[in-house]
Amino acid sequence: MPQRNDTAIWSGLFRISAESGQTLQAQIRQAIVAAILDRQIAASMPLPSCRILAEKLGVARGTVVLAFQQLVDQGFLVARERRGHFVNPEVLATPARPQKAPEQANEIDWKKLRQIAASDMPPPNKHDNWIKSSYPFVYGQFDPALFPTAEWRECNRMALAVLEIRNWASDMVDRDDPLLIEQIQARLLPRRGIFANPDEIIVTLGAQNALYMLATLLMTKGSKVAMEDPGYPDARSIFRLAGADIQPIPVDQSGIVTSAIPSDSGFVFVTPSHQCPTMVPLSQERRQDLLARANRNNQIIIEDGYDSQLLDEAPQQALKSIDRSGRVVYVGSMSKTLAPGLRLGYIVASAGLIAELRALRRFMLRHPPANNQRAVALFLSLGHHEALVRRLSTAFDERRKRLVHAISAFLPDWRATDSAGGTSLWLEGPRGSDSRDLAAAAASRSVIIEPGDRFFDRADKPSRFMRLGISSISLQHIEPGIRELATAAGRRPAAA
Repeated sequence: MPQRNDTAIWSGLFRISAESGQTLQAQIRQAIVAAILDRQIAASMPLPSCRILAEKLGVARGTVVLAFQQLVDQGFLVARERRGHFVNPEVLATPARPQKAPEQANEIDWKKLRQIAASDMPPPNKHDNWIKSSYPFVYGQFDPALFPTAEWRECNRMALAVLEIRNWASDMVDRDDPLLIEQIQARLLPRRGIFANPDEIIVTLGAQNALYMLATLLMTKGSKVAMEDPGYPDARSIFRLAGADIQPIPVDQSGIVTSAIPSDSGFVFVTPSHQCPTMVPLSQERRQDLLARANRNNQIIIEDGYDSQLLDEAPQQALKSIDRSGRVVYVGSMSKTLAPGLRLGYIVASAGLIAELRALRRFMLRHPPANNQRAVALFLSLGHHEALVRRLSTAFDERRKRLVHAISAFLPDWRATDSAGGTSLWLEGPRGSDSRDLAAAAASRSVIIEPGDRFFDRADKPSRFMRLGISSISLQHIEPGIRELATAAGRRPAAA
């Protein structure tokens, strides 16, 4: 523990970085608080003066002065006249952070105690450093250049106004922000042809949380769920965790082959707007057939409105919009437009089901964070989301066309699904190609792609498919990225 005012020791306690994302003042406060709680500063030892510490850290003296003053206000430091700043002895009187206990020989085997084999399910497709990649053809991420930073900050500032805090700071138990429900009802759902009452909408922590709640509430061991194959891997895993038996149903150029859905399926999970991952829309004939079969066989349809908020050239209404029996449960998300890290989605269903979901959600998490709900509600009410959707739709349309052209020019052996809209492209390679090997080779050239085998529910997963996302890669990087991908694939790029 330092016992003297040695500036070398003090500067060693700080790791100040302009790229941290935190202000310099916040970083200084965090470093001092961590040193205090870790007992690295004795109560008898004065901290360096503001001037000396500012010189050592290369920051303005006023930044250090403000940091010290806030720590005094919070009770971490005390200011003694003519002697400087010291650690508040009362803070040091509290118990120190516990040290990690050494490993015991009889350590608990949690895998044997678990009742749900979540860790045995297929792992997520994670790219932790995608934002540092030169050519991130990743799906489900965002482009910082398109994120509405100023508008989002405005809505968060508004949500932090005194009167607004009174609206969201209390425990809402099982309710949602009424303004957000109103905005989902008025701004988001009509775009998909859905008109719902407030008691037919519940807010979730994204689409996956919505699917988990539905599986927990409605499915049990032996429940039969018909699913597209290829299809959404995490939905498949969620249903299996609930004990359901998955019935893979083939997909063609018109979407899920409805004639192949068994009559004994209790549930049918579909992505009719843009099928995951092929991106083909479900044809009108198949939509009508799916609803007729559901009515005839007493089936529940779970519709994932995946990639459906953007403006398509030939937009289709949601399956929910033509359902007259209440059998369709619609799952929506704002991840593809606003930000995936926000984790806000919703379910639209009959009032009776929503009431049951509210009762279940109360025991899981009560409700999604109310401050986020209010900020998103304001974002919608001020028209920022409408403007963002138009901007994203234009940008993604340009990117998709550029990507299709680049694939045709530099990877002519890879066939892209011909479908408009959405934020990704599904590709089938020549016989014998392996997208996992290609992904590894491409990564060494700073190109990130997504192998397609994970979308298939069979032992002999085909290896010649891949998905390329367009939401996080800028327009000017698409062609160079495909050139690099073609090089990784072992072929000499042709002239454009």
